[in-house]
Amino acid sequence: MKKITLTEETKQGLLQELLKRSPESYGSYESIVQDITKRVRREGDQALFSFTKQFDHCEINASNILVAKDEIREALDVLEPDFLQVMEEAAANIRAFHQKQLRSSWIDTKQDGSILGQRILPIARAGVYVPGGKAAYPSSVLMNVIPAEVAGVPDIIMTTPPGADGKINPATLAAAHIAGVDRIYKAGGAQAIAAMAFGTESIPRVDKITGPGNIFVALAKRAVYGHVSIDSVAGPSEILVLADESANPRYVAADLLSQAEHDELASAILITDSPQLATQVEEAIADFLPRLSRRDIIEKSLDNYGYILLADDMAEAIGAANEIASEHLEILTANPFEVMTKIQNAGAIFLGEHSCEPLGDYFAGPNHILPTNGTARFFSPLGVDDFIKKSSIISYSGAALEAVHDKIELFARKEGLTAHENSIRVRFDA
Repeated sequence: MKKITLTEETKQGLLQELLKRSPESYGSYESIVQDITKRVRREGDQALFSFTKQFDHCEINASNILVAKDEIREALDVLEPDFLQVMEEAAANIRAFHQKQLRSSWIDTKQDGSILGQRILPIARAGVYVPGGKAAYPSSVLMNVIPAEVAGVPDIIMTTPPGADGKINPATLAAAHIAGVDRIYKAGGAQAIAAMAFGTESIPRVDKITGPGNIFVALAKRAVYGHVSIDSVAGPSEILVLADESANPRYVAADLLSQAEHDELASAILITDSPQLATQVEEAIADFLPRLSRRDIIEKSLDNYGYILLADDMAEAIGAANEIASEHLEILTANPFEVMTKIQNAGAIFLGEHSCEPLGDYFAGPNHILPTNGTARFFSPLGVDDFIKKSSIISYSGAALEAVHDKIELFARKEGLTAHENSIRVRFDA
């Protein structure tokens, strides 16, 4: 990790470095993704099956692309009962948290005869993408599907890449079953995103696509946006730990490493006003590393995007944290709740030494699909609102419109829209 003194110059340099991890910097892959999405849109299943064979080394066709019920039963049978129970408990926590986000339609009737309101409905079909390949991410299944289910989406489909044997990881299938997915398709990568966006003979078109993925998935989501809604174009994972001298250095080190193991592009940052803590964290990282299975990935992540920033005081540290706007922000200070009141930008905030980031990843209930690359300045975690749509309701009586018609006509004239003016005026011509 790079240890540097926090100044305006070093902070701006860090922000520029972090932006290099953004999908906006993946230009060299765009032509590949554009070709894939265009072919799937044009050729449907034919292109989808061809790309699955090319990239996943698996023969998929119309008869086996849909995961069968016996495949799900087999997955439930082979998984340890203890793990299934943990997933059930996590799902209950996630569902309970997201149910508090539900909103109702409303109507406001006034004495002058005007009626205004908002109608809230779920989208008709949600498409969830779940990464596959070398690793399984059942937690991402729960985090993407359950908010859609709570929102009342009547049709939730999922795509995930198959192995060369044509099978899906049992944990992924079990999580989909627990979360309430309606159909699961064996398709991955940019071709799966295109299939959900445009529809093929086998995979229906969806209204919104959510879920994380690699560079190709991120760029495909950006390419199809507008034809379909998406959650975001997410970048690599990141954590920022804001700590003072009261923090346990081993906890800080362990939490930084927990994100660095995700990806060589993952970012792990400590901001502290304690030089002593900074040194102790470095020592703890060196102690932990030899024991960790993904050491090579962690070391590359820390070499490229690992930072210890030394601030003059906590006020300066908090200011930097707000500018970085990290996906995950841990506050390990003597008064974490007081510090939290000064935080403006973060995807998820973890308070106190027992609220480590993996708690949020797997079990607590808040969503772990979070804004990255500084987008926490204007984006929010995935939630129920991502799976609803709103319609405004307007109803005026004749008397209510008559009371304001001259004002509307004036507004229309000022914008030079005489047909707008006429639409109002015609209702009051003698």
